Amino acid sequence: MNYTVENLEKNKAKITVKVDAQDWQNALQKAYEKTKSKYQIGGFRKGHVPYKALVNAYGIGIFFDDALDIILPQEYGKVLEQEKDLDPVDTPEVGINAISDTTLEFTLTVQCKPDFTLGKYTGLEIARDKVEVSEEEVQAEINAKLEEAGAWIPVVDRPAQNGDQVLIDYSGSVDGVKFDGGTAEKQTLTLGSGMFIPGFEEQVVGMNIGDEKDVNVTFPEEYHEKSLAGKQAVFAVKLHEINIKEVPALDDESVKDISEFDTVAEYKSSVKSKIEEKKNAEADSKLENDLIQKIADDSKVEIPQCMIEQQIDDMIQEFEQRLQYQGLNAKDYYKYTGMTQEKLRENYKEMAEKNVKLRLTLEALLKAVQVPVSDEEIDEKIADMAKQAGKTFEEYKGYINDQYREYLRRDLITSKLFEYLKNNNTIK
Repeated sequence: MNYTVENLEKNKAKITVKVDAQDWQNALQKAYEKTKSKYQIGGFRKGHVPYKALVNAYGIGIFFDDALDIILPQEYGKVLEQEKDLDPVDTPEVGINAISDTTLEFTLTVQCKPDFTLGKYTGLEIARDKVEVSEEEVQAEINAKLEEAGAWIPVVDRPAQNGDQVLIDYSGSVDGVKFDGGTAEKQTLTLGSGMFIPGFEEQVVGMNIGDEKDVNVTFPEEYHEKSLAGKQAVFAVKLHEINIKEVPALDDESVKDISEFDTVAEYKSSVKSKIEEKKNAEADSKLENDLIQKIADDSKVEIPQCMIEQQIDDMIQEFEQRLQYQGLNAKDYYKYTGMTQEKLRENYKEMAEKNVKLRLTLEALLKAVQVPVSDEEIDEKIADMAKQAGKTFEEYKGYINDQYREYLRRDLITSKLFEYLKNNNTIK
């Protein structure tokens, strides 16, 4: 293979490759093996037509597309192995200069990573959020735990009220016609939760066990089921049970039930420490983000559009995956909300550009600071992970492949970089 690299404006490179005749012929032969099952010529069984017979019948060009799919990544990979300074950030544009049964010459025009001028990264002043934990925060955390430990008990001597959990049957209709999804039996509902259509729960308040009642509501104009949006509906409701949550009082006995501590004082101290630890972690994370942002703001780079588009692709993929985790389908989400992927791309554009610049800033910092990480430090990290998993170092090390070890190395490098930045800037 012979090739040349020409640097173009705006960090583009033009690679011209002349492929060795034998390599090209090998690719043509592989293309024949891949596609021969499609062809049939008189005198030969389908899939058994010899190479030369196919070339004579249809011309060598029938193999070009598949052969190019084979040879282009192979030759491009060879160039990248040789040209370490090339740092592509997009799929190359391909141009064919010459092609025949013995000759292939092509060009690859590729967008490379942009030039980056790193801003000032030492001697800066930056603020870290002050961490304080109030008594109200501690009590709110404890109340949530007590709420979890609470038990629902039946109520039989009064009507339903907000905060009660009720068991109901309901059957909904619009203009006297029942609709899909509008009927259920023995459905649990916490009054005041806002889980049902606006106005529904308010009309269940005041019902007694055994009561039956027609509940009149209007579906929201933006309701996800378009056939019901804005429509007036009637739900026939029957109330079977009323339950109220009995939450234990905070005392030494309840503390023993909800924690590993024996007294309220010990438990409160532990809760406060955990909140403080969480807030400190959040403050540190925000400080690191603010540091990188401050350095990025002082840095200069002209970001290629393709990098922004790739970042938007990643953000949309992550968003649609989050929808799936929540049991939602992206197609339905777009349909019900009136959002489109095109609108979402536009909304993400500014954030995507910011994220790309932050990533380039971090990469430039890692090159500038050159943080060392030894194999011993990686082993120490693995030893900590082994201890947390209840295994010996040797046992746990067996789960660590080279790829994950490299991930740990990069993680340690990033952590040490931030320690360097904190130590070499003024944190207020």
